[in-house]
Amino acid sequence: MTIPDHRMAERIQAVKGMNDILPPESARWEWFEDKVRALMRRYGYQGVRVPIVEPTALFVRGLGEVTDIVEKEMYSFTDSLNGDRLSLRPEGTAGVVRAVVEHSALYDGGKRLYYIGPMFRHERPQRGRYRQFHQVGVEALGFAGPDVDAEVILMARALWADLGLADVRLELNSLGQPDERRAHRDALVRYFEAHADRLDADAQRRLHTNPLRILDTKNPAMQPLVEAAPKLMDHLGEASLKHLDAVRAVLDAVGQPYRINPRLVRGLDYYNLTVFEWVTDQLGAQGTLCGGGRYDGLIELIGGKPAPAVGWGLGIERVLELLAQQGLAPPPRAPDAYVVLGGAAALPAAAAAAETLRAAGLAVLLHAGGKDGPGSFKAQFKRADASGARFALILGADELAGGEVSVKPLRGAGGEQQRVALAALPDWAEQVRTP
Repeated sequence: MTIPDHRMAERIQAVKGMNDILPPESARWEWFEDKVRALMRRYGYQGVRVPIVEPTALFVRGLGEVTDIVEKEMYSFTDSLNGDRLSLRPEGTAGVVRAVVEHSALYDGGKRLYYIGPMFRHERPQRGRYRQFHQVGVEALGFAGPDVDAEVILMARALWADLGLADVRLELNSLGQPDERRAHRDALVRYFEAHADRLDADAQRRLHTNPLRILDTKNPAMQPLVEAAPKLMDHLGEASLKHLDAVRAVLDAVGQPYRINPRLVRGLDYYNLTVFEWVTDQLGAQGTLCGGGRYDGLIELIGGKPAPAVGWGLGIERVLELLAQQGLAPPPRAPDAYVVLGGAAALPAAAAAAETLRAAGLAVLLHAGGKDGPGSFKAQFKRADASGARFALILGADELAGGEVSVKPLRGAGGEQQRVALAALPDWAEQVRTP
């Protein structure tokens, strides 16, 4: 006879840097996402959902072969079915642009789109940086004017206001157009070549492939060298400066402060004109909450007809961490009513009453008992109080006999305990429904 092995199986844990989000924390995420969706409705942006897995070539083309993301951080693999090279998306813009091109979505004019979802980068997990992280992204495609640049910047400002966040500041710059950037790039290369002995290993590696990224170095020893480097602003022509001035005029008109940051750059050629970041000093080195800009060259690069585009992305984890830092919490999500049962015989009527109230728009928890019944009134009321419900609905023997339910206000809901006919529950729900 085989004796069963009752030893517990080895526990399987989540991949480091890919975190579970459980209640009550998940309620904070849902609250945040609700705020985002309400904001997008106000600005006329529509949601888009694109695959988590895309062809690796999309990100090589869309992010650049010599970027850290493509070189070091993507989760890439070969599809065993057909040999295709695929990757988990490390960011959202390339996939949205691919979808717009593939489905010819701009045939009837520009599109204002947004997305919410997980991204993946193979890096060492640390505060504010995870292997699976989540982004909100805004992409305005097919609009060339500075008005839309200002619009997406102000959308982020409106989100900070909706969330109650303070001490988030705006930094702004212009990348000009490709020919202006090439002239600046040549000046940078000449400058850094003249000071090659002061470059660290990263800067030496990037000098001839992506010299703009040297300006973004975090190496303190290189800061004086970078500060004295040629400024892109000095290479901008009249049209680029006019575009930046128009963006600034809108920001000035609505009273939005900003700082021109000449070191705010993007390392890829399809970025142009406006770039911006919303930053905070309260999250240490990972201080950028939201970054964006204009990328008029990307749609053509991915295979579409040339079209302008501008957008931004923000990290949800960072925003939620800043909310916690500032002591801001969403209002608790509690049920409107908790149904207490006098015994197992009351379950059918209690379940029917709960469904009636839910159909009328109330959030209702029906007490879940064990195999021997719902348990004592005392234990159920303890659960009702812990749930945060405004009302306890009691279905005991007397209530069942009279076709009624007793309604007991909880937690300062006000009023006296009363009997309500089961048939009149929709009218009662209408009276107490939370606005």
